[in-house]
Amino acid sequence: MEIQESLLEKLRPLRLMVLDVDGVLTDGSLFFHANSTEESKAFNTQDGQGVKLLQASGVKVAIITGRVSKVVTLRAQALGIEFVLQGREDKITALGEIVNELGLDWSQIGYCGDDLPDLAAIRKAGFGASVANAPDYIKQYSDYTTQHSGGQGAVREITDLIMQAQGTWQDCINHYLYNLRAN
Repeated sequence: MEIQESLLEKLRPLRLMVLDVDGVLTDGSLFFHANSTEESKAFNTQDGQGVKLLQASGVKVAIITGRVSKVVTLRAQALGIEFVLQGREDKITALGEIVNELGLDWSQIGYCGDDLPDLAAIRKAGFGASVANAPDYIKQYSDYTTQHSGGQGAVREITDLIMQAQGTWQDCINHYLYNLRAN
């Protein structure tokens, strides 16, 4: 895939990719159980693999979400995501807290969201992304809009794109081609 030079310039310096949950890591569906306060969400396994690969390449991943969910905590733990800010409707403030804690410049931050609470973070980040199923008024402010919808490979598309731009993608492929052969 050919990546435009202007996009490469935004992707190369990234050291942190921040993701919304509902509508980005999931398709936005919420399943409430009648006899419980628990809810369910469906996560895409390829998105999860992309998160792991991106982190292994040296780019941290964080989550900022407006809802609070045990399922999100469990998914983040399974993926080794260190920064998980839940119950944060003011996502730009939450994002600023992570940026300050890590001592990063805004040009080193990527953010992917799908709706109005994400808009300021999409605009402020060095690389702002939206998913295919985001409203057009969100997409127009994004540097990149995925071809895949949230919860259906959009995050994997972004993680692969970052790794390609940063020159770590081929090492990843080679690892799986040559280092993991069966005996």
